[in-house]
Amino acid sequence: MEPLSWGGILSGILVAFWPVWAGLAVIFAGSYAARRHLGLYGKLFSSPIGLIGLALVLFWALTALFAPQIAPFAPLEQIAALKNKVPGTPVPDSGGLYYLLGGDNLARDVFSRMVWGSQSVLIIAPAATLIAFMAGIILGLPAGYFGGRLDTALSFLANLVLAFPVILLFYLLVTPEIAREPMVSLGGLGLSLPQMMAAVLFLFPLVFVVMLLRTRFGRRPAQLAPRLGLALVVGLWAYFGLAFNADPLGVLYMDPFLLNIFVSVVFVNSPTVFRIVRGLTMDIKTRDYVSAAQTRGEGPWYIMLWEILPNARGPLIVDFCLRIGYTTILFGTLGFFGLGISPESPTWGMTINEGRRLLSVYPHAAIAPAVALMSLVLGLNLLADGLREQSLKD
Repeated sequence: MEPLSWGGILSGILVAFWPVWAGLAVIFAGSYAARRHLGLYGKLFSSPIGLIGLALVLFWALTALFAPQIAPFAPLEQIAALKNKVPGTPVPDSGGLYYLLGGDNLARDVFSRMVWGSQSVLIIAPAATLIAFMAGIILGLPAGYFGGRLDTALSFLANLVLAFPVILLFYLLVTPEIAREPMVSLGGLGLSLPQMMAAVLFLFPLVFVVMLLRTRFGRRPAQLAPRLGLALVVGLWAYFGLAFNADPLGVLYMDPFLLNIFVSVVFVNSPTVFRIVRGLTMDIKTRDYVSAAQTRGEGPWYIMLWEILPNARGPLIVDFCLRIGYTTILFGTLGFFGLGISPESPTWGMTINEGRRLLSVYPHAAIAPAVALMSLVLGLNLLADGLREQSLKD
């Protein structure tokens, strides 16, 4: 077979992404039809910048979801004859397959590794940012609402973490020696520093959900009991499985490399979210509808979670999108330096680092994941701009 031209390479890539194009068409068609009932998300269709950002983010989200259908090869599959081959090189005896973006220095398909690499980014960045937001909200709401010594103590701890250089803090937390060395023993199980941090940080989502249910259905015990029971069962199952790898069913498990990065992201982002939530709470608690809720006799946590938090959603949603972008860059940086992840992982940062060693001779191996990383972060920033623009109109 002859090598593909650049036109053939482009058409091959476009065809390979057919599940993504189909998914985008369905999502945008359905969202546009129901845009008047989708709140802030529906208003994005009035913002060209927001729509471009949403399209880029959804593109990579769907790529991560359909990676097995898009990537023609496994991320670690090697074909010795295709080491450092240029884009469009045919695969021998494959029946029409090509290395669309060439081969890397270990003879792996660059296109497939770029596609598979989207999964780790789209799993870690949003999930870790979400847990960081739950931690920041649970701590920031009472700090801003009650003030006093509680606010002083929590603000001091947040400032203590923020005073430390982020990259250096990441470097310390994901160092293999720290990750492997047990620091305490719990029931005969040696816990490393990341596991100890996970034991604390992974409690916040459970606390957040329980508080939401208690404040919402506290006066309706018949509705509260089943919801609270289900939340506790699922939450504790996920907590012990992810934090301690103690899931009795063996379903929920987090790789030690992944756990290191995950808890590091949550730990670094939580203080910033805390300060944002605290500041918004101090402003919103003076509004008339908060005074009305206090007059009705509503409890402090009900007011914080169902009066203050919904009215702070605009800035928090925008910051959530931006923070996922920051986390993506940090994750790429850690991968570039080979920190906190498995050496054979197809993460974009790791792939860029492997490709940059031969950048002057074979640039394709580094350019493809770099463009992928750039486009995802750009999409998140544009989406945040669109959300900010629309939230200001509320």
